[in-house]
Amino acid sequence: MTQHSSLITTIVLAGGQSSRMGEDKALIPVQGVPLLQKVCGIAASCADTVYVVTPWPERYQHLDLPHCQFIRESPHTQGPLVGFAQGLTQVQTEWVLLLACDLPKLQIEVLQDWIARLDSVDDDAIAALAHHSKGWEVLCGFYRRRCLPQLSEFINQGGRSFQKWLQHYPVEILPLPNPDILFNCNTPDDWALLKD
Repeated sequence: MTQHSSLITTIVLAGGQSSRMGEDKALIPVQGVPLLQKVCGIAASCADTVYVVTPWPERYQHLDLPHCQFIRESPHTQGPLVGFAQGLTQVQTEWVLLLACDLPKLQIEVLQDWIARLDSVDDDAIAALAHHSKGWEVLCGFYRRRCLPQLSEFINQGGRSFQKWLQHYPVEILPLPNPDILFNCNTPDDWALLKD
C-alpha cells in the first residue's frame, strides 16, 4: 500500500469480448496467474478500493481477488467508456486509477510514481495520462471523479471514444519511463510473446 492508497480508487475493466484472442483474456495465465488476478493484485497495492466492472462476475468469482468488488455492467454496454462511467458512479475518492484487465507488464513502481505526482496535477485537468503516437493511453491512467457529469453528457450524446471525449478537456501528461508496461495482450501472438 502507498501513503496515497486511501485517496485513490481503482477501476479494472473486464468487459471485452476477447474476440481477437478467441478466449477470455482475463483468464489467460501469465506466469501461472490469470491476467485479471494479476492486474487486480497490482490495483490493490495502489488503492484501498478496487472495482471490477464486468458483465460476468460469476466467471471470475473463483479467482483470488481480495479487496475487489464486482460491478455488473450490462452485457450490451457499448465499450470501455460506458463501463468506466458505470464504475465511476461508485467512486468516493478524488482520483480513480483506470486499468484494462489485459496489461500483463504493469509495474507497481511506475503506478506509484504516477500517484505521487497527482498532488501537483493542475486543478483544471480532468485526467493524468501517458501519451503516445496514437493519442492518450486511456486504459492505464488517472481520472478525477468530478469528470462524471461531462462524461455522462458525452455518452448520452452518443459518444463512445475516450480520445474524442478527452479532446475537449485539459489532460496532464504523465512521464512514461518504460512504454513496455502498456503492452496489451489482445491476440494469441501477443500471448506467445509473453511466454518467450
